[in-house]
Amino acid sequence: MVTQITKGIKVSVESSFEGTYYKESKLHYAFEYSVKIENQSKELVQLDSRHWVILDSLNEEETVDGEGVIGKKPVLKPGQSHTYTSGCLLASPYGAMYGYYRMINLNSTKKFNVMIPVFKLSAPFSLN
Repeated sequence: MVTQITKGIKVSVESSFEGTYYKESKLHYAFEYSVKIENQSKELVQLDSRHWVILDSLNEEETVDGEGVIGKKPVLKPGQSHTYTSGCLLASPYGAMYGYYRMINLNSTKKFNVMIPVFKLSAPFSLN
């Protein structure tokens, strides 16, 4: 598990390999990742959007932007957390992801970025 704290918001990520399958006649490697977002600040915050950078050892990097996470824009009071699980497909058995969440301080209405630390995506059989 990797963890990073930005402006009192702690982001922890854990990833796992889920298997391989063929899609459009190409082999894909499926990964799952679970994210826990904890509000350790004294402010009321809301997750507004996400920005991901996906690195695949065989392809160029891909960026993904979108509103919320898995269809939700959670509001976190001080001391609260939100956990979700999502997934990613790679063309190779090894890669990584990182990015940021755009958060809104609901007390001041100011937006700020919370960093998502780099985490590895690796199939167990691909490691030396």
